[in-house]
Amino acid sequence: MPAAIITGASKGFGRALAHALADRGWDLVVDARGAEALKQADFGPNVTIIPGDVTDPEHRADLVDALPKLDLLVNNASALGPSPQPALADYPLDEFARVYEANVLAPLALIQRALSKLDSGIIVNVSSDAAVEAYEGWGGYGSSKAALDRISAVLAVEHPSLHVYAFDPGDMRTDMHQAAFPGQDISDRPEPETVVPALLKLIDERPPSGRYTR
Repeated sequence: MPAAIITGASKGFGRALAHALADRGWDLVVDARGAEALKQADFGPNVTIIPGDVTDPEHRADLVDALPKLDLLVNNASALGPSPQPALADYPLDEFARVYEANVLAPLALIQRALSKLDSGIIVNVSSDAAVEAYEGWGGYGSSKAALDRISAVLAVEHPSLHVYAFDPGDMRTDMHQAAFPGQDISDRPEPETVVPALLKLIDERPPSGRYTR
């Protein structure tokens, strides 16, 4: 039975993906900072819930140690930063550092911890169109995702036996997307469940490592 770690699985895309893989019979370890939201997600018997923050080294160790083997690691947990999104000239540097800690350093640290169990497995780093497009106000989150994209690309070169994907799910109707556009109606964005099949296709077909969009 294949096994995976999915971070940020209490809501949005992470929760939708966890449900999809659980329905396929995968053994999963999932996390999020909100313990109650994880419990309410009701993933099923093959899913181990470990609440915590991916920026915590002990929590990352707990995630990896919970599985004897690992076929898939999905770095989905992310920090948006201040809402509304500030211009770079006004961006609080302590907040900027926290965004990078969650979106760049924590995924890399989790990858480093999990590599010995991944063998020829799959790493998915959830990206954003803000990583490649210069949107006003997205200098913090966007540049952190650009850094994560570059980490993905270099990791694929350094570990050719792995399949490493930077996956851009596009705009979705999530709490994070709503926080990025406070007061705006985002009901026209697709639900995360409609995006999951694009990632499942990557997992099933294992095309060459690279950056993919839904």
